[in-house]
Amino acid sequence: MGVGAPRSGGADGSGGKEYGAGKPRPTGLLDVLSVAAVALDTQGRIVFWTPQAEDLFGYTADEALRKNAARLLVDPVNLKTVVGLFTDVLETGRSWAGAFPVRHKDGSSRLTEFRTMRLLDDLGDVYALGIAADHTLLQRVETDLALCERLINQSPIGLALLDPDLRYLLVNPALERIDGVPAEEHIGRHLRETLPLPDIDTVESALRQVLTTGTPLLDQYHVGRTPADPEHDHAWSLSFYRLEDPGGRTLGAATSVVDVTERHRAAAEADRARRRLALIADASARVGTSLEVERTAHELAEVATPVLADVVAVDVLDAALALRRSRRPDNGPELFRALALTADQPTVALRAADPPGGLATYEGDRLVTLCVHTARPVLVPRVGAHDLPRIARDAEGGELLALAGVHSYLAVPLIAHGEVLGVLDLKRTRNPLPFDEDDVVLAAELAGRAAVAIDNARWFQSVRNTALTLQRSLLPDHPPHHTGLELASRYQPAQATSEVGGDWYDVIPLSGDRTALVVGDVMGNGIDAAATMGRLRTATCAYADLELPPAAVLQHLDKITCDLEHYIVTCLYAVYDPHTRRCEMANAGHMPPALVHAGTPVLLELPPAAPLGVGGVPFETRSVALAEGDLLVLYTDGLVETRLHPIDDRLEALLGFLDEPHRPLEETCDLLLHGLRHPDDHDDVALLVARAL
Repeated sequence: MGVGAPRSGGADGSGGKEYGAGKPRPTGLLDVLSVAAVALDTQGRIVFWTPQAEDLFGYTADEALRKNAARLLVDPVNLKTVVGLFTDVLETGRSWAGAFPVRHKDGSSRLTEFRTMRLLDDLGDVYALGIAADHTLLQRVETDLALCERLINQSPIGLALLDPDLRYLLVNPALERIDGVPAEEHIGRHLRETLPLPDIDTVESALRQVLTTGTPLLDQYHVGRTPADPEHDHAWSLSFYRLEDPGGRTLGAATSVVDVTERHRAAAEADRARRRLALIADASARVGTSLEVERTAHELAEVATPVLADVVAVDVLDAALALRRSRRPDNGPELFRALALTADQPTVALRAADPPGGLATYEGDRLVTLCVHTARPVLVPRVGAHDLPRIARDAEGGELLALAGVHSYLAVPLIAHGEVLGVLDLKRTRNPLPFDEDDVVLAAELAGRAAVAIDNARWFQSVRNTALTLQRSLLPDHPPHHTGLELASRYQPAQATSEVGGDWYDVIPLSGDRTALVVGDVMGNGIDAAATMGRLRTATCAYADLELPPAAVLQHLDKITCDLEHYIVTCLYAVYDPHTRRCEMANAGHMPPALVHAGTPVLLELPPAAPLGVGGVPFETRSVALAEGDLLVLYTDGLVETRLHPIDDRLEALLGFLDEPHRPLEETCDLLLHGLRHPDDHDDVALLVARAL
């Protein structure tokens, strides 16, 4: 008969006995449940008995086949019920399902889950098929499955099952919410189609590694955007596991996705705060290192690039540089002077800005003009085509800004002591993020610090220019030739601080073709020092006209200096007579003059004396003979003194530059200044060179 063929299969040792002796590992849910199959003929005799039935009921195939199932497996108390169910299945064809107690070979009664149905073979014979499994085991599996389903569906963590080709088999509602794609649209699609992470190749490579090795990868941090929120970055912690059936066969991979966006944003904000503090600290150290307006503006631009912006310009109102306060019109034009322009990378946006040093008038509708008029930042987070004409200086500039990819703009006023000095102009091209309110606060902080430095620098430069004008007006305008002498002179302010000091030189014609040569240094800087220098120079000229010897002149100057407020002055006074070729000198605490005689440079040793202003100290005169061609070099200490070198070494260096006495005097002056001065020199210099003819 049709279903009788398998009978020997269960009884010949190829099925249940071998499975029981050396059972292979279960490979599926049916194996885990050990589902048994039993077939009965119309008489209720067992005609089919699987190895799983032997495991479930305890009887071998030889013990069960051809036996009456009811008498073998059913307790007499339940016999009538079982026969009724059996008859109903055979006669009506209705299936029956439920749990029923079955008598085990060992005499115990075990609750078993049954599914029964009627079968027909190819000859038309009727059979009853029963599918059975241990009720307790089945209930435990059902509970586990229910628990898994609840955990998956109600978990706040996104979960997905992927096949070995990394296509979705299952997703839970949490993952739907995370990536914004309905569950049914996941199925059959690849991971990269629903979670377009920038590093999706890395994610898929990690998944394939897990599929190959079986070693889970936990808490992999990834950032990206999804269809659920395409405008903002989100962060996820991804973990990957390999799925295997009970037999060890790889079924695919499981992925858990935990949304850690809030933690990511908090960390990003903390990092931004650290970078802001670092930038402010950097600005405190780098901006305002000198009292030069242009240098301060350039320092501000360099600090802001590229941390804050990709293209930075600093423009100051021309009226502010000139220390003119003007009433701000509501919508009128403004004249700006460009002071600094930097970019993180070469860009055509630089060509759209005013070059440093240039002047440009911006109408009232321009954003930089609006910024200075309102004294408030102007923020354009996303620059559109209609914004460029208000940012650029002209139509061509707007085209260049568009070509450079300017997508965000910020202008911040430079305000010091309530006065608007200019604008810090910021543009982003490479940085994809638009300017936000945090950037406005940071830019305002930088601009405020820089504005104070610029304000100090512009006032200092104004005072310096006044002092320099005063000092230069007090210095002599002498002809290069006096009787018996060829002369050259220089005055140079301090290079490091751009301060004006009290150094001076003078050439005073006297009777009998004589010439007085003077070099002096008023200790201190600024207008007061320059004014004091002017008073002493005037007094020196007056005493020189009295035909007094050098020591007497210094004695009178000392008395005048003592009457001044705490001023100390060094001075060297010399008188050259071309007829006698003698030069008489007196020194008041000044640097020794250099004499080049017969081609050999030496330092003249003059009688020591205290500076002017000490009072009560005598001065002495010394006479030196000058031959034709001899060179006399008078100078102030700013030429040779530095903070890094011993003074003796510097004086030797001075003599080294006087190795060619026949060099033109103008070249000698330039050589000395160029060779001995350093950018860090903090003192001004007066230099007077005379050659005997």
